[in-house]
Amino acid sequence: MRSRSRLPALCALACAWLAGRALTLWLLSRDGRAPLGVGGVAREVHALYARWYETLATGAFPAGDPLWQYPPGAGAVLAAPGLLPGLTYFRAFVLLALAADAAVAVALARAGTRTGRSLRGAALWTGALPLLLHIPLARYDVQVTALAVFSLLTLERFPRAGGAFAALGALVKVWPALALLGAPPGRVTRRSWGAAAVTAGGLLAAATVLFRDPFDFLRQQGGRGVQIESLGGTVLAFAHRAGLPVRVDYRYGAMEFTGPYVPGVATASLALTAGAFAALLLWRLRARRFGAATPYDAALAAVLLFTVTSRVISPQYLVWLLGLAAVCLTSRHTGQRAPAALVTAAAAVSSLAYPLLYEDVMACTWTGCLLMLARNGLLVAAAALALRRLWRSTAGERLPARPRPPASARAFPDARRHHQETQNGVK
Repeated sequence: MRSRSRLPALCALACAWLAGRALTLWLLSRDGRAPLGVGGVAREVHALYARWYETLATGAFPAGDPLWQYPPGAGAVLAAPGLLPGLTYFRAFVLLALAADAAVAVALARAGTRTGRSLRGAALWTGALPLLLHIPLARYDVQVTALAVFSLLTLERFPRAGGAFAALGALVKVWPALALLGAPPGRVTRRSWGAAAVTAGGLLAAATVLFRDPFDFLRQQGGRGVQIESLGGTVLAFAHRAGLPVRVDYRYGAMEFTGPYVPGVATASLALTAGAFAALLLWRLRARRFGAATPYDAALAAVLLFTVTSRVISPQYLVWLLGLAAVCLTSRHTGQRAPAALVTAAAAVSSLAYPLLYEDVMACTWTGCLLMLARNGLLVAAAALALRRLWRSTAGERLPARPRPPASARAFPDARRHHQETQNGVK
């Protein structure tokens, strides 16, 4: 009966998904044309990913390539399009991205039809992802987000599967490991964390045996600077407007700031990341109440904290946050509705910054500076609010319960008024 009552909502979600993805495909076909700003969003798939695929097909990772900064699992995602016959690498990549997007929508909708759940999560994912225009189809972050979403949605009923999905995601991009941060203590934590360790260890061993240079990415990752779209980059952009000697250069596959003040900002970002890790560790040690939504809320808060303190906040990072926010909204008990709204607003502003007005961001014009201040300000507010609500719901002190009136006071108004006057000490 419940499935039938929600059938119109599910049909509406399916129609909205089809319409939104048709729009993103059309935008992808117009990449580089007006009014899409600097364009070139799909250039990474055409040139960079396809070149990496050719190297991976020889049994080696792109060793020595300063742009290769990803764990070994990324190789599997980038090699997958080559397995689809009859398609160019680009078309196969877009098709797999759409398939992952659809899988996330179906998983969220299925979770939303359970008792005590909501379809708001599926609605958020369906409606908010197109705010990023065609970026999700030209990056592999949707595939990574799918693994994190599957991990969270299976964690309670199938802890080992949840741990395995988190490990798979972490081997592609490290952040999905945070999906297990809020696992309830006891059986769920033991089984999920154990499965994650076994899965990650086995796959890393296989990558070491089957491929050459699987860990070269660690050497390249350490050379990253401060990207212009990061929180530290926003500070440096205003410093540039104030006349300080900082400039924007193309380094390590991104536009980064260079100059005498940049190392200090990079160090501050690393310190903030360490502080975020310490705060999350303290929360885990102090948390006492784990509800149905706690794993979801903890994952969103953790990824938000690590995102805003990062030296790099690429626009595709919003795909991660939208996916985790959608998982939170599948539960009626989540405390992350306001952070989810802030993340959605940040996604809309982010698409203005890239690709529409990216030339202003690169030139550090007032328009570009204010856009990045708005986007990063929304993310900082979302991170602070998410951590505060997570802490209060799980580790904060419970508020004392208000005394309940006796049955007679609830049944008769005069008795209720007498009860209230007695409680207040009034005759």
